[in-house]
Amino acid sequence: MARALARVAAFAAAMAASGCGSSSSPSSSTSPSPASTASPDGAPPNEGPDGGLERGEAGSDAAADSSSTFPSRFVTGVVQFAPTDCSGFGASSLPGTVEGPPVGGGSDHGSLDVVSLGSGGSIEVTFAPNAIVDGPGPDFIVFENPFWIAGNSNDVYAEPGEVSVSDDGKTWVPFPCNPTFDPGASDGTGTAPPYGACAGWGVVYSTPQNGISPFDPGKAGGNAYDLADIGAKHARFVKIVDRTDEACPEAGTDKPNTNGFDLDAIAIVNAELP
Repeated sequence: MARALARVAAFAAAMAASGCGSSSSPSSSTSPSPASTASPDGAPPNEGPDGGLERGEAGSDAAADSSSTFPSRFVTGVVQFAPTDCSGFGASSLPGTVEGPPVGGGSDHGSLDVVSLGSGGSIEVTFAPNAIVDGPGPDFIVFENPFWIAGNSNDVYAEPGEVSVSDDGKTWVPFPCNPTFDPGASDGTGTAPPYGACAGWGVVYSTPQNGISPFDPGKAGGNAYDLADIGAKHARFVKIVDRTDEACPEAGTDKPNTNGFDLDAIAIVNAELP
C-alpha cells in the first residue's frame, strides 16, 4: 500500500509541475476523437522515430494519416473511454495522450505521458486508416508505465490490463489475461504475477529521445502481441480493460486520479499500410 501511495504522490507532484492531467474524466465518445494540436505538457512539436511525430502532435499527425503515403502505425483516435473512480490522469489531453510513439521511462520510473483507466476502466482505440495484420512474429506492442521497485527486476510495479482486438468494433477477441488477485499486495494494486497475456508489466524503453524503435519487439519494451495466438488475421481496433483491484481512495480522504492501467501508446509492428 505504501508503495502505491508514494507513486500517487509522485504522479501528483509531476502533474502539478507540468500542468498536465486532470482529476475529472471527459465523457465517453462513440467515434474517434478529433486530433489534439498541443502536447500534454505544452512542449513544442518534435519529430519522433521513423519519421513520425512525438506525442501530442496529432494535428500534424492526423494530416499525415489522411494521406496514403504516410499512414500512422500508432493510435489515431479514441473510440470510447470509460474510466472508473480514482482515475483520469492524462484524460484532459485525450486523444493526444495515447497517440504517437511511447515515451518510456525505462526500468527506473514510469512515464507520465499516459491516461489512467481506474480499476475496471477501459479504453478503445482505432488506427484508421491503418490496421494490424498477422505477420511474422509479434504484430503490435502495448506500452504502459511499469517500473522496477527499488531497482529490483523481480519486483515490478505493474497494473495489468486485458487486451482485446476487433475488426469491426463490435466483436472482440481477448488475449488471455489472468492476474492473481491479491488484496494484500504490497504495491497496492491488488494483483500479483503471473499475469498471463496481460499488458502492463513490461517496462518501456523506447522514447523519441533515445532512438529505440517502438516497432522493435526485442528492444522497445512493453508487451508484444501476435494475432495468430488468438486466431485473428486482421484488427482495426484495440481495447484495454483494467484488471487491477486498487482501493479508491487507498488511504485518507483524498482520491487519487492515477488508479488502474495507464496507457501510453500502441505501435503496429505488422501494418496493413506501411
